[in-house]
Amino acid sequence: MAIKKNILVDGMEVPFKASAAVPRLYRLKFHRDIYKDFSSLQKSVGENDSENSALDIESLEVFENIAYIMAKHADPANVPDSPDEWLEGFNTFSIYEILPQLIELWGLNIETQAESKKNIARLTAK
Repeated sequence: MAIKKNILVDGMEVPFKASAAVPRLYRLKFHRDIYKDFSSLQKSVGENDSENSALDIESLEVFENIAYIMAKHADPANVPDSPDEWLEGFNTFSIYEILPQLIELWGLNIETQAESKKNIARLTAK
């Protein structure tokens, strides 16, 4: 089950969507593992949790890529085919305001998938 959430980015409501398709879409587009990238990004943000701290370039790129894929998944008709084009639609915005909401959305998606697996396991065990 997909979970969709609008997040305020640079004064605009932007839809983001998390589902089982996101890891595949991310892997196909960026040739990377979203689980590893999300984990390292969370660690980087945890180490640099103040607004004045700067994340390394790789962490910023991972954030942009994850945000892009989740936005493209939510609204494929209105999100350009590249993260660069998508980011051109915004002025600067704080990763520290957006990332926690994306992490929460991703966490809700994972919880939903875990519940589904538990329910299937109970049904097949009967």
